[in-house]
Amino acid sequence: MAMGVPLRVLSYNVHTQRDDTAALAEVVRAARPDVVIVQEGPRRFRWRARCAALAGSFGMVVGVGGLPALGNLLLTNLRVRVLDTHCQRFPLTPGRHLRGAAFAECVVGGARFVVAGSHLSTDPAERPAQARLFRAEIDAARWPVVAGADLNEGPDGPAWATVADGLTDAAVAADRADRLTYSCAQPRRRIDAIFVDPRITVVDYDVVDTAQTRRASDHFPVLVDLLLPATD
Repeated sequence: MAMGVPLRVLSYNVHTQRDDTAALAEVVRAARPDVVIVQEGPRRFRWRARCAALAGSFGMVVGVGGLPALGNLLLTNLRVRVLDTHCQRFPLTPGRHLRGAAFAECVVGGARFVVAGSHLSTDPAERPAQARLFRAEIDAARWPVVAGADLNEGPDGPAWATVADGLTDAAVAADRADRLTYSCAQPRRRIDAIFVDPRITVVDYDVVDTAQTRRASDHFPVLVDLLLPATD
């Protein structure tokens, strides 16, 4: 039997909260995650208050993100303690959106880990360089990493390969790589993923497809149960 500290993580592109926000909150609360990795979170006017309000609707608190991470946002419950944070900005390509990533060093139940989140470009010419920058920050982490991202391409893409190299794709580990994440209206692609350090055990994986998730965003959320290696 695998040993470790349990952690439940949800990675979710919330579509800038332009859909059914009540359903969105219900989806996350029902999942009861310890950590939520958000893509397309608040990043403009009154972003601090809006990030706090989003976290509050989920029953969580803000770890890091928002404008400094270009809409990437890391939320935690009170079981998880955030020790250190930083944000990353990718170089701007003229005419494209400015994008980035968020990182938080955390501890839960005697296990230290780093959670990372990003949302890569829709432009296939721009994505590989962003993936390399994101991966370099992952590689620099001192503790086992849990990385969630909307990669805007599937597992056959070069940016996906860069981020995934040497990490465990939670869907593959759980033998559920056939579960599609986008779009809710017509699921046809797996572009949202959670990757973990090989020292982390993937216990379960799900793409949450319900009537509520189909109202809450254009992406399905990805939910994983993990066992972290103890570090204390």
